[in-house]
Amino acid sequence: MSIETKQDLKVIVFQLKDEEYAVPVQQVGSIERIQPITRVPNTEDFVKGVINLRGVVTPILDLRSRFGLEETEHTESTRMIIVYLDDMEVGLIVDAANDVIDIPEEAIEPPPEVVGAVEADYIRGVAKLERRLLVLLDLNRVLTSDEVDSIKTLEG
Repeated sequence: MSIETKQDLKVIVFQLKDEEYAVPVQQVGSIERIQPITRVPNTEDFVKGVINLRGVVTPILDLRSRFGLEETEHTESTRMIIVYLDDMEVGLIVDAANDVIDIPEEAIEPPPEVVGAVEADYIRGVAKLERRLLVLLDLNRVLTSDEVDSIKTLEG
């Protein structure tokens, strides 16, 4: 007789505009303050450029721009979340990185057709917690394989 245990999902919660999003903690390398970004010509608008992070050339994407939200000036709370996509590190610019929480599996629902401005393709699910609604991102779908290939060339 086997006992099935529900697995909590540990996530990092971050903010874009008025929405809260979450990514699995195991896909996150670090959370960094904004630093100077070297622009790279001929890249998508949402690819802001690259940074040298502890000796690793890391492409930086603006999630606001990627999701079709208006870009804003960076503030004290603006952060770069360094995530692992396939076999590369990518920095995601977010308005704020709020906290690390555990989401019970039963609190996660399948994604609705559209959540705010973010296309449902990027969304793994939605978690309802007390007064919060968290949009769980599927990082591997935030970028198309063509975009990943073009970004990989930035790592040089």
